[in-house]
Amino acid sequence: MNRLNRASVYDRLPLLKRRQLMLRAIRSFFDARGYLEVETPYLVETPGEEVHLEPFHSIYETPWGDKHDLFLHTSPEFAMKRIMAQLHHPIYQLARVWRNKEGGAIHSPEFTMLEWYRPECSLAGLMEETEQLLKCLYPDIISYQNYKIHFDCAFERLTIQEAFQRFVGIDILNLPEDAQILAQASGYNLRDGETWEDLFFRILLEKIEPCIGKTTPTFLTHWPISQAALAKPDPQDGRVALRFELYAGGLELANAFEELTDPQEQRQRFVKDRLKRAELYPNTPVWKMDEEFLSALSTMPSCSGIAVGVDRLVMLATNVRNIHDILWI
Repeated sequence: MNRLNRASVYDRLPLLKRRQLMLRAIRSFFDARGYLEVETPYLVETPGEEVHLEPFHSIYETPWGDKHDLFLHTSPEFAMKRIMAQLHHPIYQLARVWRNKEGGAIHSPEFTMLEWYRPECSLAGLMEETEQLLKCLYPDIISYQNYKIHFDCAFERLTIQEAFQRFVGIDILNLPEDAQILAQASGYNLRDGETWEDLFFRILLEKIEPCIGKTTPTFLTHWPISQAALAKPDPQDGRVALRFELYAGGLELANAFEELTDPQEQRQRFVKDRLKRAELYPNTPVWKMDEEFLSALSTMPSCSGIAVGVDRLVMLATNVRNIHDILWI
């Protein structure tokens, strides 16, 4: 977005004041529940392991002339889990995060993320807490674009399997992860070079996301295990992981896991993701494996964690279409 085309800070001040009130309310919510607010480094040796996120690369030069590759983190997740492994105490952070090659009406390459972790908390318990937070932030009913969203009732909970059955007419979990088979079952034409994962997300974007969270915020839960690299498998169904995303008003607001705490399995998933990243994005720099994080998993308690896009929460509260309208500069 060309910043010259948007209103001045003065003209957008009511929106920005609403943003500030929401930040205060978020801190009050977690402080009242005994969480510790933490701060973790933004420049790190390992920015994350998500295959499709590209970090910003920097070089740190020491006073003695040594040079080290550093990156702006794409999430504070690894550092916060290292803290969790030592404290076994609920923690939260309002962090700035960076993701290269992102932009548009609902994306910014630099944005604010709320992330929190609660020990001995199940995915269902985390959904309950997330619902309580949003009910503290919004009135009973809000209008956002063409939606009238109710926060005065229980949020909808919908599994990925149920969503594909309802809106696409297929049982996604009983199909092999084969792009051609998924295309035939869903009535899609497969694009050149399109993988099963590519098609899965294209269907999700076109057929499912526009239909959920329109009148009630919706938790979309129990994702295929291949789509949740940091989440525990569901002990009741090994085909899926204990993961949810939260949608409201056409916006994806949050992504959450019941956290994987097995260091060997986590390493295997990271190695697999690194091979995939190298194949898809051969020009992306290679960074160190976060051995500190992997080591910490063996002492991390059973817990659930979530990342929430604060800017999108503010967009929802202020009924704006463009994320840049609720950023100070």
